[in-house]
Amino acid sequence: MLTSRLQLRPLQLGDAPIVSAYRSDPDTARFQPWLTPYTVDDAEKLITELVAKDPVTPGWFQYGIALRSDGTLIGDLGVNLDANGMQAEIGYTIAADRQGNGYATEAVRRILDHLFIEQRLHRVAAECDARNLASARLLKRVGFIEEGCRRSATWIKGEWTDDLVFGLLADEWPTRSGQQQ
Repeated sequence: MLTSRLQLRPLQLGDAPIVSAYRSDPDTARFQPWLTPYTVDDAEKLITELVAKDPVTPGWFQYGIALRSDGTLIGDLGVNLDANGMQAEIGYTIAADRQGNGYATEAVRRILDHLFIEQRLHRVAAECDARNLASARLLKRVGFIEEGCRRSATWIKGEWTDDLVFGLLADEWPTRSGQQQ
């Protein structure tokens, strides 16, 4: 899947050192469930589990987010297709040195086009730690509706955290006519 600046592609075993590097960054991992350091072995296990998966079957599938200009991997985007095949959850990570350039917004918009237009899903959900203001802003910017806050809902890295819950329905998706917002 392509955007003007990015390619969303399946992760490959050769990506493991890069995935390990950006997922090991404390700032990148702060609101994520994995522990740091995120080793090359951790990245290889993640990729190996997902290589055999088909992105249109239920469960998680992880795309690499790469720059079209030179193929540099700058992050990843996961899609968890529900068993009913009509809804999914998404999550994303961008390397700290690539944040603030609109890459995550561009990648999320492209995956939403794919899920709503090509796969014809009814609903896409996302969650984030309530302290992750940048992620919450991104989700709202691309059209997600904040549906609530689950207070002290997740035990992560030695503390209880609040989770913001977001949802977006196919008929709310702003690019359903093919025009980007």
